Amino acid sequence: MFENLSDKLDRSFKLLKGQGKITEINVAETLKEVRRALLDADVNYKIAKDFTKTVKEKALGQDVLNAVKPSEMMIKIVHDELAALMGGASVDVNIVGKPAIILMSGLQGSGKTTFTGKFANLIKTKKGKKPLLVAGDVYRPAAIDQLHVLGEQIGVDVYSDKDNKDPVSIAQAAIKQAKANGNDVVIVDTAGRLAVDEEMMNEIESVKKAINPTEILFVVDSMTGQDAVNTAKEFNERLDFDGVILTKLDGDTRGGAALSIRQVVNKPIKFVGTGEKMDALDIFHPERMADRILGMGDIVSLVEKAQEQYDEKEAKKLQSKIAQNKFDFNDFVDQIKQIKKMGNLKDLASMIPGVGKALKNVDIDDNAFNGIEAIINSMTPYERENPTLIDGSRRRRIARGAGKQVSEINMLLKQFEETRKMMKMMTGGGAGMAGRMMGKAMKRKKKKRK
Repeated sequence: MFENLSDKLDRSFKLLKGQGKITEINVAETLKEVRRALLDADVNYKIAKDFTKTVKEKALGQDVLNAVKPSEMMIKIVHDELAALMGGASVDVNIVGKPAIILMSGLQGSGKTTFTGKFANLIKTKKGKKPLLVAGDVYRPAAIDQLHVLGEQIGVDVYSDKDNKDPVSIAQAAIKQAKANGNDVVIVDTAGRLAVDEEMMNEIESVKKAINPTEILFVVDSMTGQDAVNTAKEFNERLDFDGVILTKLDGDTRGGAALSIRQVVNKPIKFVGTGEKMDALDIFHPERMADRILGMGDIVSLVEKAQEQYDEKEAKKLQSKIAQNKFDFNDFVDQIKQIKKMGNLKDLASMIPGVGKALKNVDIDDNAFNGIEAIINSMTPYERENPTLIDGSRRRRIARGAGKQVSEINMLLKQFEETRKMMKMMTGGGAGMAGRMMGKAMKRKKKKRK
């Protein structure tokens, strides 16, 4: 995401390298490139112009501090203004009430129904809620079927009535059922259109008036750029929604919608969709997104994703095995599975400062671990537990079973042994240091929440 914008901003900051002081001339040259980068990212012209004007006012006349280069000073200013442009801080969804009622809105094809399922999954698994999904799109039977499939996939009840063509009465009946069955959140999916039209707006306004939702969310495809912003403006004028959901952000190399929409409708971006899986949904953090746009990584989000898969008892057991040099291929496969659960590999790598830029032209296949797993699965239980005893004949048999060359088996065994030695060394100072760093990152996150 934001790959093109990140590249162009990086090039613009290079204009300041080697300068001893930020002056009006070198600021003007840099900001001309920054403005061009924003416009190329499909950011609204007025927003891009106002943004660079604000940055210029903050940059001019500032002496560079000791050991701080002008380019670093400019990056800091641009970072802070990017975060402010996108809202400054994350904003949670309001899910209070008995039940809380969430009304979904957006155009057809925006990913509204998929998000409805993802959101239900998130509040069920992370907030302990018992949601009820409501199939309110009376025009597309496929949308109703899709919601039932998603509900079954995540273990959430779905209310629908294919014989009823009135979305208002469907929503009211669903709320009545939710109260009877103890559902504490009702999420109402609604019909979309290929474009904004009066009939759709009147219909969703009627639903809003009838059910008095706790929260109205507007779902939009981030890849549509300025069209997304214009659609958001029209919906907001009619619905006065509470927050924006940007879907398909993982495929958006420009980022214009994320950078413009907050400024135009004055409503926060609350979530971003980053993939097709039901757990590919992230809370939108403006500061972290600014970090990623400027190639600084997003280590806090990486820690959060790791902690979701983290089991303290298993971690202690693993640490003990590493200390005794008993880390084997069974443990290795377990770690691969944990990493795969965390999400898209390239997206995870981009959260590590400096790595995103290094990998910008590299394709990281999410199936990259499959070959390694095939090799390990071709080993006997004895071989997985005792890697050092895998001799030449065993290597040939493993290669045949995995459909690989013996050289690939040799390479994996060599890399595994090097990894095992390194992990044993880290059980002293290294691992402790890593743990402390992770702890500090989580403390910063908790402080921000307060």
